[in-house]
Amino acid sequence: MKVYTDTSEFVKIKSAVVTVGSFDGLHNGHIKIFEKVLELSKKNNGTSFVITFEPHPRSVISKDFDLKILTSLEEKKEVLKKIGIENLMVISFTKEFSQLTSDEFIKKYLIEKIGASHMVIGHDHKFGKDRLGDEKKLREVGKIYNLEVTAVPPEMLDGEIISSTKIRNALFAGDIEKAGLLLGRNYTLAGIIVKGMQRGRLLGFPTANIQPDDEKKAIPMNGVYIVKCLLENETHFGIMNIGFRPTFENKHELVSEVHILNFDRDIYGKYFKVEFLKRLRNEKKFETKEDLIHQIEADKKAAQKFIEN
Repeated sequence: MKVYTDTSEFVKIKSAVVTVGSFDGLHNGHIKIFEKVLELSKKNNGTSFVITFEPHPRSVISKDFDLKILTSLEEKKEVLKKIGIENLMVISFTKEFSQLTSDEFIKKYLIEKIGASHMVIGHDHKFGKDRLGDEKKLREVGKIYNLEVTAVPPEMLDGEIISSTKIRNALFAGDIEKAGLLLGRNYTLAGIIVKGMQRGRLLGFPTANIQPDDEKKAIPMNGVYIVKCLLENETHFGIMNIGFRPTFENKHELVSEVHILNFDRDIYGKYFKVEFLKRLRNEKKFETKEDLIHQIEADKKAAQKFIEN
C-alpha cells in the first residue's frame, strides 16, 4: 500500500475509486465501505484509494472535546493494508483545512489531485465546512465533474447500527466482547514497554508496562483482562491490569501492565501489542500482599483455562 500526505508529490491515478472519512475504529461498518471500494475498482479496472485525517477532526473543531480514539494512524495503516487497499492519503486536519467547503474539497482533492472517477460513502456521510456536504450535495457536484457516487447502507448488529461511539461506550463499560463484535476483530492496545515500579516482580509476577503509541488512545474500563500478546514475531498470552494499583499506591496515573504467562525476559523498549480477549474482574484493593498474590494466581488459572478452551 502506498501512503501519501496532502503535501506529497502526486500524479493523478487512473480510475481511482475513493472513500473519505475519519474511519476511527475501522469497524465492520467501515469494512463494508472498503469492500465496495475494492469491488468497484476491480470492476472498473481502477485503483482503490482511501483518504483519512490526522488528528481526528472532532479534536480540532471541538476545542474542549476530549476524544479518545479507537485506532492510531499506524493501526489504520496496518488494517487497510491487510484488507487490500492500494493507496492511502493522510490529510493534516487543521483549523484552516476545516474551513474548506464540500465543493472546494471535492474539486481540490478528489478531482484535481487524485483524479477520482468514483466515490463510495457511508449512510451518514457528511463533510466540508460545518459538515454541509452530504450524499445529495455530493451527487450534485459529482455531475459537474463526472464523479459517480455509491452509498453503502449501514452495518447492523442485533438491530443497532454499528458506530465508533457504540464501540467506545462498550470499552468504557468493560464490555470487551461487544466491542470486538462491533469492530469485527479484537480491540488492541500497542506501544513501547517502559520501566515501572517493578511491584509485580517483587510479588513474583513481573509485568510489562505499556506506554500507548497515541496518548489519545481509548483505554478499556479499569480491571483485569485476558489478552493475547504480540511481541515482534512471537505470540504469547497474559493477564492485563488497567488501573491505579490501589493496593500499593493512591496516585492518579493510569497504568496498563501485563503479566505474560510462562515468560521472563527483559523487553524494555520493545514494541508490544495486546489484543483484549475477555474481562475477568474489576480492579480492587487488597488488605494484604498475600491476598493479592492469591488473587493473581486465581486470575492466571482462569486465563489458562480460557486459552486452553
